[in-house]
Parts: sequence; C-alpha cells; structure tokens
Amino acid sequence: MVRIREHDFRSLATWLVASVVVACTAAPLHAELPVGPAAVLDEDEVAAPVLPSASAPGTDAEMVGPPAPLWGVTKFLGRDIAPGDKTQAFVVASESFAGTSVEIPALIVRGDHSGPTLCLTAGVHGDELSGVEIVREVFVGVNPRGLSGMLIGLPVVNIHGFRRSSRYLPDRRDLNRYFPGNPDGSSASRIAAAVFESVIRRCNALVDFHTGSFHRTNLPQIRADLSSERLLELAESFGAGVVVHGYGPQGTLRRAATEAGIPAITYEAGEPMRFQRDEIARGVDGVRRFMRALGMEAMPEGGDPTTPQHVYYQSRWVRVNDGGIFITERELGDRIRGGEVLGSVVDPISNHRSEVHAPFDGHVIGMALSQVVIPGFAAFHIGIEPMATVGPEPEVPATDSPAAAPAETALSADQLDAEEHPE
Repeated sequence: MVRIREHDFRSLATWLVASVVVACTAAPLHAELPVGPAAVLDEDEVAAPVLPSASAPGTDAEMVGPPAPLWGVTKFLGRDIAPGDKTQAFVVASESFAGTSVEIPALIVRGDHSGPTLCLTAGVHGDELSGVEIVREVFVGVNPRGLSGMLIGLPVVNIHGFRRSSRYLPDRRDLNRYFPGNPDGSSASRIAAAVFESVIRRCNALVDFHTGSFHRTNLPQIRADLSSERLLELAESFGAGVVVHGYGPQGTLRRAATEAGIPAITYEAGEPMRFQRDEIARGVDGVRRFMRALGMEAMPEGGDPTTPQHVYYQSRWVRVNDGGIFITERELGDRIRGGEVLGSVVDPISNHRSEVHAPFDGHVIGMALSQVVIPGFAAFHIGIEPMATVGPEPEVPATDSPAAAPAETALSADQLDAEEHPE
C-alpha cells in the first residue's frame, strides 16, 4: 500500500486542475451561426441552439436552419476570423472583360460573444451611393468588444457599375434581377451566385440598401414581406418611419434571401448618384437599432425611442398621360386626397398643359423629380391608406402574391417597367 503524504496530495491535485484548464483553453473553437437551410458545419464545429429566422414568402412557419456551433474562430472567404477581429476580405466573382477576377470587398466585424450574423449589402445598383456610405459608417462605428455575433458588410456589390457610375453591369443587365444566381449562367448570374453562396447564405438576417432610380427619389422606408410577423417586427425596429409590404420582384436579393429562410429587408431612401447626409444618418441609426433588435448590441437604458411607423400593405404608381415637361410642387411624405392635383405636364411647343390627379387617398412615398417625360411615365408612388378606395385590384400572379399574405394592390412585375421598381 502506497502512502501519499498530505503535501504530495495537494501537489497532485494542483497539477490535475492545471492540466484540465490547459486542455480546455487549448482546444480550438471553430464556429459560425446558422446560414439558412443550406448551411454545412465543419468537422470541428459543435452544435448549439439556434435563433429562429423568418418564414419564406407565403408561409407562416419559421425556418430555423441547422444547429449553431460554439463561438470561436471561423473560416470566412478563405480567412480565419477570430472573436474581436475587425478586418476585410474579398468575394472573388467571375471575371472582367480583361480576364482579371472581380473582387468585391467585404468588411467583417466578429464580436467577442456568440450571436447572429447580420449582412449589409449596398451598391447592387452601381449608381446608388448613399447605401455605400451607410455600410462604411456602420463598420467604422461598431466595436467588436461587446458585440454579440458577426457583422458582414458588402458596401459595393456591383463593382462594374460603381466604377462606371451606372446602375447596370457592362452588358446592361440589372444585377438585382439575378439572385440567387447561377455559377454557369450569364455574368450577372455568376456574380449573384458568388455573392449569395459565399456570403448571404451565412447570414441570419440581411439589410439591403437602395435609392430611387433614374431621377426619382424615395421617402426613407423599409420594404419587406410583411406576411411574416417576425419580419414586420424587424422592419419596424429599423425606425425609418414608413414600412411598405412587398415580396420584391423575382431575382432581387431581398426576395431570394427571404425565400432561402433568411429574414431580409430593404432600406429605400433618396436619389441615385448622390450622397445624401440625412438619408445616410437615418440609415446608420436604423442599422444600429436593427442590431439591438437582433440582440447583437446592448439596448440603451429605457430601450430605443419609439416613433410611429406608417405601415402600408398596398401601394401603387400614378402615371402621366401626356408627354412634355413634368412639374410638381409636391414633396415626399405629403398627405394626398383622391382627386387632388399632384402635378402637371406642359408641352414646351404648344404650351398645352395636362394635370396629374391623385386617384385615391394616401401618402407620397416616392416620386419623380421635375424632368422631361413621355406618356406612361411613373411619376408618383403612393402608399395607400387602409380604408382608401383604389378601384379594381390588378391581377397578380399566384407565385408573386401567396394567398396567405395580405392583399397587395401594387402593380405586379409585368405591369412595372424595370427602372420603376423601388429596388
């Protein structure tokens, strides 16, 4: 029988405790939160509970994705991203006409606590500039210390268009009609696939930034599929003041993400080709509020200030019927009554003047700036009040308006020209 003296026993116990501590701290933790239904965990990732995400269009069931691993170092875009890191990487997408690869910059902040992964995308249309600055300012202002989760920002998705100050890709395709993309498809489809598969599918939530198009401007607003209660809550948490229901045209980044089970909203504000300070400041503040709603940052004492959110389940464009110079004194946010004059169109040769009237009650949430127009030009985007009489509802294909969702009287995709879509 071996006798262990008290001094030796204490030494042995101390050694065992130290060994366990060393073993635990030395074990690598390779982690990432769920990315949606297509997520795959690495061999060294360990499953843990997951936050629920939003439902796909037309369903009420929440999609929760695969289980989440423990928090630690994660592999992203070919780099090891550790808790506390604030860095950048690149999405390699397709090739340019010169044969060189197209590198889309990604800004990454990995918090030192576990939490969801939020993606911010801007510049999907290369002439929409305010969102580019919003993503940059959010990245600069976020401190990884105390952040729960990971923030990924793609400030310029459409590098080709951004360099040319163009909404489109060089082949005139609209990148925001090709998501989730196809790696063997057109240039637009390949870029969309690279972004969607390498970044978007890793997200637990998405905010996509846009402005008006072609000399149009938008009242700051959130667009989302409001048939999902979770998306409605997140849309209102942004605090833009206006929330508009819509699934988004087929092929848009927001719609593709939502259909993949990733809660996605679009922030629409202002004009293209301009950095507008008020819209940028509102967007930055909205993202931080959105992050707090996701539990990524601590809520301020007393919570975020609440402001009334005007929610519109219906919206419609008002068009001009004559060509000429479009003139209006209306402003974004104006309350209108059915029959009121919204603007006029003057023929510069004959001096003939025609008026544009409001067909129903509502608010101006988007409008064209004064310019030369042709018949059929979409001049005003009106958020329709719930009790307004809007006449016969346009027929909307079943695939674009699930029966489970609230009725949507906005013109369907085949009734709006490509440049008239708000995203």
